Amino acid sequence: MCQEGAGNAPDITVMMNFLTGSYQHNIDAKGRLTVPAKLREQLGESFYLTKGIDGCIFVYPEREWEAFLERLCALPLAQAAPVQRHFISNSALVECDSMGRILIPKNLREFAALEKDTMFLGVGRRAEIWSTPRYEEVSAALSQADILETMSQVMI
Repeated sequence: MCQEGAGNAPDITVMMNFLTGSYQHNIDAKGRLTVPAKLREQLGESFYLTKGIDGCIFVYPEREWEAFLERLCALPLAQAAPVQRHFISNSALVECDSMGRILIPKNLREFAALEKDTMFLGVGRRAEIWSTPRYEEVSAALSQADILETMSQVMI
């Protein structure tokens, strides 16, 4: 995070570690997907993929994955065991090849219904990989009322 500002001008805070943007890419027949250059810089040399929610794949930089696991594993086992299995047992550490592509494991490709058209989204502390048709379906189901309710919780 860096701060900019001078004199009486308001300070502007720029968050440097948040993943943002949406990118369309095709997954190839071998299950390889190009990681957008902007996100690749922020994700680092290696990062984690796991099953997400709503049928997408969550993508975590190593530091965020470790923080997520710390919080998840601190929960009482009776409460957290199914969720731990969902995320941890389906995770994979991946690295980009020389062309900036990752190989998405078959179980994750099947879970997210990745066939050709995909969306790679930066959503804050993580990224998401979606089948384009599934992403469009989930996005269309999000109402303005849902957005306003969430925004009111964060006082924006």
